Amino acid sequence: MSVRAAPDARVPGKPRAHAGFLKSNLREYGMLISLVAIMVLFQVLTDGTLMRPLNLTNLVLQNSYIVIMALGMLLVIVSGHIDLSVGSVCGFIGALAAVLMVEYHWHYLPALLACLVAGGLIGASQGWFVAYFRVPSFIVTLAGMLVFKGLTLALLAGQSVGPFPETFQRLSSGFVPELTGAAPGQGLRLTSLLLGALAAAALVFFKLRGRNKLARDAMTTEPLGFFLARNILFAAAILLLSYLLSTYKGLPNVLVIMAILIVAYEFLTNQTTVGRRIYALGGNEKAARLSGIRTQRLTFLAFVNMGMLAALAGLVFAARLNTATPKAGLGFELDVIAACFIGGASASGGVGKVMGAVIGAFIMGVMNNGMSILGVGIDYQQVIKGLVLLAAVFVDVYNKNKA
Repeated sequence: MSVRAAPDARVPGKPRAHAGFLKSNLREYGMLISLVAIMVLFQVLTDGTLMRPLNLTNLVLQNSYIVIMALGMLLVIVSGHIDLSVGSVCGFIGALAAVLMVEYHWHYLPALLACLVAGGLIGASQGWFVAYFRVPSFIVTLAGMLVFKGLTLALLAGQSVGPFPETFQRLSSGFVPELTGAAPGQGLRLTSLLLGALAAAALVFFKLRGRNKLARDAMTTEPLGFFLARNILFAAAILLLSYLLSTYKGLPNVLVIMAILIVAYEFLTNQTTVGRRIYALGGNEKAARLSGIRTQRLTFLAFVNMGMLAALAGLVFAARLNTATPKAGLGFELDVIAACFIGGASASGGVGKVMGAVIGAFIMGVMNNGMSILGVGIDYQQVIKGLVLLAAVFVDVYNKNKA
């Protein structure tokens, strides 16, 4: 049985047997198991360096902008398109923020708003060509990649611009304030640990409520053993991560932003009409259009959303570097697209999950981080990442052809 259906697709009946369920959801569980295995492997190979609080903080900061853009890219890919311009847009928005705040001395709040609006307009301009003029998204966004690379160079006059105001830097380098008044680096950050515990409890609560709702509606549910194992693992991972980060400086601000976005997009894709229609669009555009779905508007909105998230990622990246550089965002689109495909999105559209994209992003991030700690050269890092991406897409195509 294939897993190509939209997340909300259910078949009435009794819960499937464990073996059958595992077979039909092998890709989803395989990615989670792969992430755990990769982390254990690098934890051993790096003599425990990978899971140290300082390195975990760096891992979150290094992958935050990839995760943010992967959420937008997932919707674009699910709708049957691609966006190659996200890296260039990310760099351009960082340059725009630098010019506004450093050269024109804008307050960071109106500058942030202007940059997000600019990102939305960029996405709208590209989405307009894709949705209403039927220009292939590959061509439109390839052109956008070149255009915004050039505009970044022009905006910065080929030079780096910085530093940013300290308040803006906190977007990426700041941490959740400690309400108990403990000084940074002194003891456990109880506020961060409490937030992590609340997040783990909320995860378990909402997953249980969702499962009970499916059971009441006589819908197919995940076997109890798999359900408990998966959610206990996620909750334990949240608690462990929160504890480790709490022994350093606490939860990074950008991690809170990521968590809010992940929850929002999980809700969008699983619980809203718009989310279901995006999956229908990617699964069969003609059928979706004949059923009354405004496919052009959905495609347009997917690109607007992508533009705004690329803008947010650009702001996070610029705040982390504390400067805007002409080469910012170079190659980001490859990591973002790879994260979605490794996380289970289908190259033909209609398939993909938010948590899959997030797991895919962290698989890439852990691999990058672990190989860097081990001293693996950037040349071989690229080779390994390319092989992982090829393997992920091969599995998807193989399962599709076999179905």
